[in-house]
Amino acid sequence: MTLVGKKAPSFKAQAVVYGGEIVNDFSLDQYIGKKHVIFFFYPKDFTFVCPTELHAFQDKLAEFEKRNVAVVACSTDTEQSHWGWLQTPKAQGGIQGVKYPIVADTTKTISMNFDVLFGEYELDENNALLATGPMIAYRGLYLIDKNGIIRHQLINDLSLGRSVDEALRMVDALQFCEENGEVCPANWHKGDDAMKATHTDVANYLAKH
Repeated sequence: MTLVGKKAPSFKAQAVVYGGEIVNDFSLDQYIGKKHVIFFFYPKDFTFVCPTELHAFQDKLAEFEKRNVAVVACSTDTEQSHWGWLQTPKAQGGIQGVKYPIVADTTKTISMNFDVLFGEYELDENNALLATGPMIAYRGLYLIDKNGIIRHQLINDLSLGRSVDEALRMVDALQFCEENGEVCPANWHKGDDAMKATHTDVANYLAKH
């Protein structure tokens, strides 16, 4: 299911911010009208691919902030698990040094509403909860504009890490389109030529490239 063009699902949940402070009722709604948002899901704390991604986003955090973009992570682990992982040094597989918010989707509802939950559940004849799959999040990433609308969506399987540079490129493309009223062609990067959405301009662009 694509969420592109739709309002980002709203939620309130506990999160760890600034690398160690647990807050209640964290919501992406706080950024509406103020910032673009990169909201990304990862499968699980204390694993292998996940810390490479979280550190990679931290390494480029200043670049996102220069563009007035908030970076927010989320998994189905508890806020206590997030906190413990944040206190663990990088050399020991931890994410110490990560400062952006990490949301605790302990009810699985955020992952479900963003359509990245790996697994389903049902009640058996005794009303016991049965789950198929691990009930963790795929590697979903969403670029949300200042109006709270999802403009870009990417979902990877559990074993496939994402490109933070590509997420940054998509931010640049969206902000360029918003500011200039032009569209960005294939492989566009900041500083490249763009196009107006007319047949003539497209033909001229293709002729040059």
